[in-house]
Amino acid sequence: MGKADPSGPTAPHADDKEFMMSAAHSDQNEIQLSKMALSKGVSADAKALANQMIADHTKSTANLKPIAAKAGVTLPADMDAEHKALAPTMAKLTGKEFETKYMAQMVTDHQKTANTLAAHKTMTKNTALSGWITTTLPVVEQHLSMSQKDSNMKM
Repeated sequence: MGKADPSGPTAPHADDKEFMMSAAHSDQNEIQLSKMALSKGVSADAKALANQMIADHTKSTANLKPIAAKAGVTLPADMDAEHKALAPTMAKLTGKEFETKYMAQMVTDHQKTANTLAAHKTMTKNTALSGWITTTLPVVEQHLSMSQKDSNMKM
């Protein structure tokens, strides 16, 4: 586990634009859920993970912005529809309940993102974007293994 599987369950994106929009949504999903985690009375481990998510995903979007701008793509500054729908449910939870759901979501999200990055790397002809994926994928894989480890400790 903890490694991307390019043949994983996510469909590859049609083009660079769709991929970049999706990557920015992913960053927002993790940033916003992690900010929520910090206000929910979670354990020190979950707090540390949340802070790491906020820092790394903020950096990821910052690095993607100039590449997107050059390609004429405006990155979304909010979560995707799936996570917007999930947020109110998460908002009602606190403490251990919230933490369990948050950790499980981090595992799911990062597995999906790792697969998407690995799949798009083989498709893109944009060298800047390919470089961004090369830099970002190990970070996402690290998040995935951290989330899996924390998630397993809680069960």
